Amino acid sequence: MIHCHEVCKTYAHGRARKQVLKNVNLVFERGERIALLGRNGAGKTTLIKLIGGVEMPTSGKITRQMSVSWPLGFGGGFQGSLTGYDNARFIARIYGREYSEIREFVEDFTELGRQLKMPVKTYSSGMRARLAFALSLAIEFDCYLIDEIILVGDQNFHRKCHYELFEKRADRALIIATHSMDVVRNNCNKAVIVNDLCANIYDDVEFALNLYDNL
Repeated sequence: MIHCHEVCKTYAHGRARKQVLKNVNLVFERGERIALLGRNGAGKTTLIKLIGGVEMPTSGKITRQMSVSWPLGFGGGFQGSLTGYDNARFIARIYGREYSEIREFVEDFTELGRQLKMPVKTYSSGMRARLAFALSLAIEFDCYLIDEIILVGDQNFHRKCHYELFEKRADRALIIATHSMDVVRNNCNKAVIVNDLCANIYDDVEFALNLYDNL
């Protein structure tokens, strides 16, 4: 279970402070597939980062009783001066995995070839997304956080992503920030609408989509 209790998040905005989330209370259970819906700037990505521990709440608390991936689509965890291979080696060391296993998976999944020997700071956003996705999927988590990454790449990459997330890991929890209604309808059993600093969860996905359409 992941429990967000009275979570607030503000950022410095010049001399002022900008509040993005206020008193958010959410519970995510094992195996659930949750869509995060909201207009650009509503706070979806912020909520994803908070759940993943990439950022800390300004106030409130997030309790995690299952292992959670870093957000797929968020490349902030890369060391840009290191190569793709070096970043894979670093991830293997952190999670106590065999580097050779992670390297093999990354090579096959990303199809980046010789680019894996180049510094990540030279990658395009799509290449960084492929590497982020591969490194996260190379480690088994109870819950995967996804921030629009499934829209990256060609159809072959889309098929790989779909298999790894929605078929091979059908028993895992997924929290997906997306604007794609097809992704929500085909893959999610609950939805969270992020709007006006708040985040509310709905068991009826179609009902949530109708509310979202009228924001």
